[in-house]
Amino acid sequence: MIVAVHQGPFDRLPEAMAAAAERGAELIVTAEMGTTGYHIGAKAVAELAEPADGPRAAEIGALAAEHKLAVVYGYPERDGEAVYNSAQLLSAQGERLANYRKTHLFGDLDRDQFSPGDDPVVQADFKGLRTGLLICYDVEFPELVRAHALAGTDLLLVPTALMRPYERIADLLVPVRAHENQLYVVYANRCDTEGELTYCGRSTVASPDEVVAKAGPDEELLFAELDPAVLAQARAETPYLADRRPSLYRSLTEGPRA
Repeated sequence: MIVAVHQGPFDRLPEAMAAAAERGAELIVTAEMGTTGYHIGAKAVAELAEPADGPRAAEIGALAAEHKLAVVYGYPERDGEAVYNSAQLLSAQGERLANYRKTHLFGDLDRDQFSPGDDPVVQADFKGLRTGLLICYDVEFPELVRAHALAGTDLLLVPTALMRPYERIADLLVPVRAHENQLYVVYANRCDTEGELTYCGRSTVASPDEVVAKAGPDEELLFAELDPAVLAQARAETPYLADRRPSLYRSLTEGPRA
């Protein structure tokens, strides 16, 4: 399966989807809060938030159906009085396969705008791969990615808004998460500026064994080929999940024993 990452302005998504479809991609992944912008102020975010099945979902679903291309996009989701930092996976027919609400909020920037999601593992079956969603800061928590691995996730899609000077997350941490959990990670970032934030690009697609594709700091349409056989071989050679000893790790969630 070929996956594309759109590291560029969201208003150019139609052109990116057309180009990705022409290259044979079956999925395109975009950045965190791409539909509205991320650092635009809590009031603006609240005014632009809409339900998971709102007008923007219909618009992007129509693009997906037109290009026969599944898509992941980040957006502010309204549910009653709450607003969530969410990411949605739509099929190549424009139908919702999964919707995830960011569970780990990053500092005041997130907390001033969003409620935290409570469902850590959201998955869908896509092209023979068990596919999960996380958003930006979430992937920096090893427990959360391990929860995905234990739930059978093969492909972890992570829209992000990684800013300078945190390039090390894309360069170092994302490949490690893929290796230690024996899954693919697709980390889709921005490369523009909002206020005092400069997003660093460097979108990354990592397998358990290597960085399959890597973007630079500027606008780019990144492509990577994902092979389930790579996962099977990595899991056989380095069986981290099978070799775990959960009884030793209780303190990670329960605290040290008295």
